[in-house]
Amino acid sequence: MSADETAFKIWGVDNVVYGPVELPTLVGWVKEERVIAATWVYSEQHDSWKKARQVPELQMFFSGRPAGAAPVLQTAAPGAAVKLRPGALRRVKIFADFSDAQLERMIEFMETQPIQQWTEIVKQGQHGDSMYFVLEGELRVRIMIGGKETILVTLGPGEFFGEISLFDQGPRSADVIANMNSVLLKLSAGGFLNLLQKAPELAAPFLCAVAKTLTARIRADNKRYHDSVHFARTAGQ
Repeated sequence: MSADETAFKIWGVDNVVYGPVELPTLVGWVKEERVIAATWVYSEQHDSWKKARQVPELQMFFSGRPAGAAPVLQTAAPGAAVKLRPGALRRVKIFADFSDAQLERMIEFMETQPIQQWTEIVKQGQHGDSMYFVLEGELRVRIMIGGKETILVTLGPGEFFGEISLFDQGPRSADVIANMNSVLLKLSAGGFLNLLQKAPELAAPFLCAVAKTLTARIRADNKRYHDSVHFARTAGQ
């Protein structure tokens, strides 16, 4: 079997396996940055999972890049302003189906924030007015109970948080801490208002994508609550 005929599968940031796809399609995803250096890729020819940067057919696309991932930020020239690579937004699930032109436009309304490890991005109880998208790195969402940390969830590339404060500017429900150096994309209430006014054709699909994710979270929370009540009642019998 030639390399072009080898089928591959990709482990997405949403923990879903995509494929099988042939090499040309996989290369296209690398160029679009849907597949980055740290993405797990399965080769049917070799019957094994490897990071994309370790797959022989893809190594040429990651040579010279950091081992962790494809670079999110790019600089046009020494001393020039750092800007976001549009393809990097596709690491965020709700932007996966946006065109390059739509991604370029969306960037105008958001702010890129490199975050150092251990930085507290939001604090429980403080009023917020922004939501954040994780492009690189890892964050933990926590609450403090009796002086002890309880981790609610760990967020990685493709996840977002803080969306409720974007709409009501209310108090944050938990702390969010960077577990490692990370890159976030921030959409403030002001940026969101500009998006609604200046690019309603982008605001509509953006809001629909956010709503779908929130609906899935609510359904999952409802199921966990149902299972907890069922377990408690069963145990009490």
